[in-house]
Amino acid sequence: MSKRRAMITFTFTAATLLAACGGVAQAAQCGSSPAGFEAWKREFSEEARAKGVGGTAISALMQTNYASATIAADRGQRSFSLSLDQFLVKRGAAAIVARGRQLKQSQAAMFASIEQRYGVPPGPLIAIWGMESAFGSQRGNQHMLSSIATLAYDCRRPEFFTDQLYAALKLVDRGILSGNTRGSMHGEVGQTQFMPKNILAYGVGNLDVAANALTSTANFLRANGWKAGAGYQPGEPNFAAIEAWNAAGVYQKAIALMGRQIDGGGSAAAR
Repeated sequence: MSKRRAMITFTFTAATLLAACGGVAQAAQCGSSPAGFEAWKREFSEEARAKGVGGTAISALMQTNYASATIAADRGQRSFSLSLDQFLVKRGAAAIVARGRQLKQSQAAMFASIEQRYGVPPGPLIAIWGMESAFGSQRGNQHMLSSIATLAYDCRRPEFFTDQLYAALKLVDRGILSGNTRGSMHGEVGQTQFMPKNILAYGVGNLDVAANALTSTANFLRANGWKAGAGYQPGEPNFAAIEAWNAAGVYQKAIALMGRQIDGGGSAAAR
């Protein structure tokens, strides 16, 4: 090989390696304590700006704080390891079913309209509404963007929450959410507790309004395979849509059971 050809080969190889290393260096590094959060925000903001995230959202991101309460909650989700009986008691299933039946009657026109459009009956929607926010009374008071940014920085599930953070930043840029929006521990917002990616994909209007939140939830379920008139208990066609809503098996079974009871299929204790 001639000196000239060897030099060209070396230069090309070195440039390729530098480019590869540069790509790695540009990725914001996850962490497991508050110590690296500020540096991570600066790195992530540069990446986000390069991907087209606007100044309003970048400014909101830079004002976030490390959410220690969110990390504690993320590490302590013990209720999903309970038996179905224990989970139903802990989550107040009997009260949800009783209140849900009342709401099904008092808001009959709204639920009929939703079912006509999306094919989802009142029961599972009301069960999700009650489970997620106690019918809108417990929507969370955490700083939404700080919660999601902290989880995107945390090394436990950075890929999932990085996607959620980019979605949240888009929502802030579009004015759908603000940098001061409040939500639950993992960044869920609204009466049925939507994560940012699902707001982008399925959200209909202001999710702090019950009708919008329930419509959005029905929209999500239909998009995930819900078929009008089909059953939604475990093993039935629509149960897969409930599985898409929440990954915890005990939660899925609880929603199916409470939904059936609200729709007229027995008492809160019956299974």
